[in-house]
Amino acid sequence: MTEATPTPGAVWTELSRQPLAVAEAHAFLTDERAGGTCVFVGTSRRWTDGVETAALEYEAYEPMAQASLASLAGQALERWGAVRVVVLHRLGVVPLAEASVVVGVACAHRKEAFEAARWLIDTLKDSTPIWKRDLD
Repeated sequence: MTEATPTPGAVWTELSRQPLAVAEAHAFLTDERAGGTCVFVGTSRRWTDGVETAALEYEAYEPMAQASLASLAGQALERWGAVRVVVLHRLGVVPLAEASVVVGVACAHRKEAFEAARWLIDTLKDSTPIWKRDLD
């Protein structure tokens, strides 16, 4: 399935206590070999199942979480033939409407970009040691 070889520096993963660089993540994915780019941005929302939230707080076992993000990005490169992958996750308090996670994939075709991005966010949430707490 691979149509393009990733270049060195094709992966950007980061845990950050600062607002996530959403526009920069999208720009990082730009590559002439990619016909499809898919970016998912998860944000803090005010209401969940009728319960109001003031903000979210994320904490992680950082060495293991960073290793997990890097591993997932590498798997996306290999499995979907991605040319660039970005996985960013916020730590600490995240105000409403701000990004808490960004995953993005650039592939030769849109189908692979969509599949890889969906797999990345779902697998990250299931397997990376990052925990969320609602603040009220």
